[in-house]
Amino acid sequence: MAKEYKMSQARYDELQEELNYLKTTRSDEVAEQIKVARGFGDLSENSEYDEAKNEQGKLYSHIAEVEEILQHAVIVDESSNTDVVAIGCKVTVAGPDGKALPTPYTIVGSQESDPMHGIISEESPFGKALIGKKKGEVAVVEAPRGNISYKVLKIER
Repeated sequence: MAKEYKMSQARYDELQEELNYLKTTRSDEVAEQIKVARGFGDLSENSEYDEAKNEQGKLYSHIAEVEEILQHAVIVDESSNTDVVAIGCKVTVAGPDGKALPTPYTIVGSQESDPMHGIISEESPFGKALIGKKKGEVAVVEAPRGNISYKVLKIER
């Protein structure tokens, strides 16, 4: 069974645009690099040609990866209720000391995460612990140094 990639409609649209760019503009650029490199002579000793072919391989690999993600994408309905933490929610939590953490966390699919900006994947340990919790409930995160408890203070869309 193929892996599902949960994401918002906006992220899906971004990936569609990226795929279109890779298949048209970027593909033409790499083909031009190969054409120019062929003009430099003997292909067995032509580092520009080797580099262009490597770039083409990376491009095809990236195209296949994006196509795979889009093929198995599951668009998350972000308009449902805010009683429980789900993908698309912004969650404010209190740390183990009982104080509210300064930044709320947004729970997203794995393709959209950006932990440095408070955007947490639902597949991360922190995200898994929060999913399904209600306001006032405690989420226990398994960390290398032991379990850490966070209390859900606020859930919003």
